[in-house]
Amino acid sequence: MRTKKQLTTVLLGLVCVLLVWPAIAVGGEFRLKSDTLLRVFERDTSSGDDDAVLPAYEYLQLDIGSLEARGLSFHLYGWGRHDFLGSDFYADQTDSELLYGYVEYMYPDSSFKARLGRQHVFAGVANESIDGLRLSSNLGRYFTGSVYSGQPVGLDSTDGDNGDSIYGGRFAHRLGGSYEIGLSYKNSENDGNAAEELAGLDLAFYLPNSVSVFGNSVLNLESEGWGAHSYEVRFNLDNLILRPHFEMVQYEDYFAAGANAANPFKFLALADEELNLYGFDATWQYSDAWEFGTRLKAYEYDHRDAAQYASLLANWTSEGATSCGAELGFMMSDAADNEYLLTRLFYYQDELPEQYMVGFLSGDIVYVDYGEDIYGEGSSLLLSLGAGKRYLEDSLAIEVSGDYSRDPYFNDDLQVLVKMTYRLNQDL
Repeated sequence: MRTKKQLTTVLLGLVCVLLVWPAIAVGGEFRLKSDTLLRVFERDTSSGDDDAVLPAYEYLQLDIGSLEARGLSFHLYGWGRHDFLGSDFYADQTDSELLYGYVEYMYPDSSFKARLGRQHVFAGVANESIDGLRLSSNLGRYFTGSVYSGQPVGLDSTDGDNGDSIYGGRFAHRLGGSYEIGLSYKNSENDGNAAEELAGLDLAFYLPNSVSVFGNSVLNLESEGWGAHSYEVRFNLDNLILRPHFEMVQYEDYFAAGANAANPFKFLALADEELNLYGFDATWQYSDAWEFGTRLKAYEYDHRDAAQYASLLANWTSEGATSCGAELGFMMSDAADNEYLLTRLFYYQDELPEQYMVGFLSGDIVYVDYGEDIYGEGSSLLLSLGAGKRYLEDSLAIEVSGDYSRDPYFNDDLQVLVKMTYRLNQDL
């Protein structure tokens, strides 16, 4: 059912392209981006242990029309996968997906925007992929609003998409660059049964002396309980940025999703747990090249043991695109299995001389030492190395990377990735 719906959506998208092509071809643009990935790794499957898996992925993005100016445009992005060795590692997973495919119209003389097709909606409490219609516009000088309606893409995996629906919107009041306060609502059904009904508040205040306040709250209208709060204050003091922040998550109200079978964290709703996170970040821009920072976090739970995390960070960046850095962090807890020491080093270098075989290099190493053994292992290691080069005036990039990890869940895990990215920009 899911594959059939995706095929139908693709065909509708192609029909839309043919219908709107005469309008968008005049003074428009054509952009094509292709990412081809080839992975190599081993996994245990139902047919054997340590079976080799050799999947290839193709990610294709297409944009046609007035991409920067107002007018009509078409946008499409999707992926497909093929396992060349025919293993059953992906037997229960879809092998292709249309991530978005929509026609958009931006009215020339106003902020009105209409978007029809498969799209991702960010609007307050909404962070959803839908097949439907979204309208947005400024409502005078001090207000803005958006509404959407359609079918939620994530819910068609259960008994098809009959009876699936989603609708909602966001309304906000703002005053220039001083503040914006938004109210949002989302209602979705799965096979005719209530899946989610949420309301939200989000705000942003830009105060004098470079002080900013950001936050959002989520209210579960089904359970009539607050699911989450997240608020932070940011102080910009010349070369020093301070960011105290607070987060609260009530699992029962935040993850409870009615008939929303697509929610991968639905089981957490049964945990009867509440998390309160108190944090403080500080970043010091010592010079144009050097930046130092610290992160402090305190985790408080209703049922689990409390924990505290502290880390120090350093980053160096050259005038070009070369950077390197380090992080040293320590998680402390009354529970020994939640204590660890984390060490990380990373490096990236770009724009190497043309005569070199590679044009850019990357490296990342993460070592974690646990307070007590987990499945007989007291530490984990991740080592990642990558190199690549750009061709055809940066239109084509080829990158090869390898990841090696050793942790309580894999004795040894080696993965190799070959990635080829191609970009084409053309005026119509």
